[in-house]
This record gives sequence, C-alpha cells and structure tokens, in this order.
Amino acid sequence: MAYRARRGRKGVREKGEQYAPLSYPMLHSPAWRSLRGSSTKVFLELRTRFHGHNNGKLILSVEEAARLLNMGKATVLAALGELVEKGFIVCTRKGQWYGRLASTWAVTDKGVDGNPPTNAWKQWKRDTVLKPNRKIKRGSRTEPSHCATDRFQDRAPLYGSAAEPVGSLVARGIGSDADR
Repeated sequence: MAYRARRGRKGVREKGEQYAPLSYPMLHSPAWRSLRGSSTKVFLELRTRFHGHNNGKLILSVEEAARLLNMGKATVLAALGELVEKGFIVCTRKGQWYGRLASTWAVTDKGVDGNPPTNAWKQWKRDTVLKPNRKIKRGSRTEPSHCATDRFQDRAPLYGSAAEPVGSLVARGIGSDADR
C-alpha cells in the first residue's frame, strides 16, 4: 500500500525546478563574449521566460526589465539594441506606448512555431577596423598656446587688470560724487 501511495500517475510529470540551458557554442562565441554585462542580464531575463513553446511571444517591456534588473531604462534599451545587433534576440512585435503594449521577443537559439532556430549570433563578426581609444587631453602639456585657462584670459578686461582695478567697475551709488 505504501508503494502505491508513493508512485505518481502515469504520464504526469512531477514539478521540478526550471532552468535556462545555454549551449557551450553560444557561450564561447565571439558575439557572446563581446556582450556587456547589462546585455547578458537582459538576455537571461528573456531566456527565463521561454517555457518550451512560447518563443516569439516572450513579453518584456523596458520598464519591467529596468525594475526587475535594477537598471535604467536607457541601459535596458541599449542592451536590447546590442542583443538584436549581435543576433541573440529578434523583435516579433513592436510595443506601443498607447495601450501600454509591451514588445514581444524571440530568442534565436530556439525555434519559432516549429521552425528551426536561426542562431543568428553565429554570423556576427567583430569589426576589423578598431577605432583608437584616445582621450582628449587639455592643458599645457599638449599645446601650450591652448591651455585650459585660456578662456579666462579673454575676460581679463571685464574683471580688471593692473591698469584698471576691479573696484572701478562697482556701480556708483545714487547721488553725486560730492555726496560721498
């Protein structure tokens, strides 16, 4: 009797933990390795919304992602843009502000409506031309004639000089000079 009580019903799956498997080829791809941290967080949030048959109908609004992931809306927008650019997600329906309709997404490592996955991230390649990462330096080290304080030298006559002290620019009081 105790044996029958422990046995589950045939064909009924016991509830277990859900997980979001990510394949090694995707995790080792140049596209994945070039993602920013915020983009990986947004991708994982989208990927956890996939439940086997709902790819293409993954709903995630910018506002909800910002609230859940403790990010700004601009950061979430940039992360979604990067994920689309590198081929990890595709927008299946654009959201609308009026009617408060969120965008729906599809991950490309899973198929949509019985179609095979596109794996668009495999085609992404890093740009071959790298832009130099130079900071704009200001001050006397780069060019002595254009130092950071040049703008104040142009205003010198307004604030006075050795020939004309600052005190002469003070507004005179009401009345004549003899009253003072």
